[in-house]
Amino acid sequence: MTLLIAVIGLVAVALVFDFINGFHDAANSIATIVSTRVLSPGIAVAWAAFFNFVAAFGGELKVANTMGKGVIEFDQLRALGPTITLTVIFAALIGAIVWNLITWWLGLPSSSSHALTGGLIGAALPSVGAHGLVGSGIAKIAIFIVVAPALGMLLGSALTVLTAWVVRKQTPTRVDRWFRRLQLVSAGFYSFGHGTNDAQKVMGIIAVVLYGTIWKERAFSVPFWVVLMCHAAIGLGTLVGGWRIVRTMGHNLTKLQPIGGFCAESGGALTLLMSARFGIPVSTTHTITGAIVGVGATRGARAVRWGVAGRIIWAWILTIPMSALMAALVYWLTRLATNLL
Repeated sequence: MTLLIAVIGLVAVALVFDFINGFHDAANSIATIVSTRVLSPGIAVAWAAFFNFVAAFGGELKVANTMGKGVIEFDQLRALGPTITLTVIFAALIGAIVWNLITWWLGLPSSSSHALTGGLIGAALPSVGAHGLVGSGIAKIAIFIVVAPALGMLLGSALTVLTAWVVRKQTPTRVDRWFRRLQLVSAGFYSFGHGTNDAQKVMGIIAVVLYGTIWKERAFSVPFWVVLMCHAAIGLGTLVGGWRIVRTMGHNLTKLQPIGGFCAESGGALTLLMSARFGIPVSTTHTITGAIVGVGATRGARAVRWGVAGRIIWAWILTIPMSALMAALVYWLTRLATNLL
């Protein structure tokens, strides 16, 4: 009975992280459509939250499996028993949550995905050691710290050049009117990709909790009720919104028109969906930032505020090590408290 209560409590903590993920990453979904004034902030977050939830019915769960078994050796963790499993996941989640809240307060669009990855690494090292980490899985995530924003930037730039050529003979008023409508589609497309990628990360964590404790004899998978809960949590977080980061992403980084917002969102969405197809948990923050920079750069280097971009990159660099450090500290404090009790 005590174990069951602990599992329920930890699942609740995981859903809190998912909510904060949506809250923290709301800017990714709505910054461009708000900055171009196509939608008001309130309507924009509702639009994004709806597509975050609809992504629950989007198909395969490859990202969830990567987060569940692609960072920590699941069988090694499970062999240490339910207490260690619960402590590791608790420490990983708290470390990631603390870092997310710090960067939210500072208005920095850091990656919730990499915060969770760092949390898992930091909590696993003092418990299962370096041999308990999946090197190939961590390397894949690390490589896409560079690949995701680069691909987003490339697609954002390419789509901007292509659409500019397509509408070259149209009047600016007509182009603006068209792309104000099309940006509704691209924003929904991006939010669908955001839900597909980010909600699955927490599904994998919840699956580790369940199959590492009360369901130890069952084969690892992700139940559909977990899928629905995670998408509902991230959608609710998006609905609440993170306005500090919206300001950085939508206004401070570069100025966007509806055609640019459409290209940035479409480039970001394509990157997210391609990554999810191969089970790679990429950063939605990195992806949309790269796409926005790519769109701005088509107007010349001076169109991008590189000082702001530099602050964002520093947040990216620090996310995994800082969340790992926090998770390791939480792990040791939790173990100390458990031993005292």
